Amino acid sequence: MRGEIVTLTPVTEAHVPELRRIRGTAGVRARWGSIEDSPTWPFDDPSTAHFTVLEEGVVRGFVQYGEEDDPMYRHASVDLFLDPAEHGRGLGTDTVRTMARHLLHDRGHHRLVIDPAADNDAAIRCYKAVGFREVGVMRRYERDTEGDGWHDGLLMDLLAEDLT
Repeated sequence: MRGEIVTLTPVTEAHVPELRRIRGTAGVRARWGSIEDSPTWPFDDPSTAHFTVLEEGVVRGFVQYGEEDDPMYRHASVDLFLDPAEHGRGLGTDTVRTMARHLLHDRGHHRLVIDPAADNDAAIRCYKAVGFREVGVMRRYERDTEGDGWHDGLLMDLLAEDLT
């Protein structure tokens, strides 16, 4: 899948060392937890589809999606991280927009959800730029990566007609 800046390609073994390095950076580890907790990551969850974010062939990050296929509730969820050294360049917005187009147009979803930590202002700005809207705060939604407490999450959704 090609965006304006990024290409999203299925994760291969060749991508894993760089993806694990990025996931181990302080900024990503603070949100995703320690890579040591997941020795088989990114292949540890067969219920999600995993993609490497590339810019001109260079690994810049990771994006995944999961799907709810029950016809009454059909939708997809998205999660991602980028190398903190690459933040502020539009890669996140292009990644989210490219994945959203794929899920809406190719996979046939009408609604997408994403759930950043409520204090992750940069991510929330990125998602809003693509058309996601705030649904509400999920109190004590996610375990802190240190495992000693909980933090709030922000549920956001995007309907097909909201994609910018």
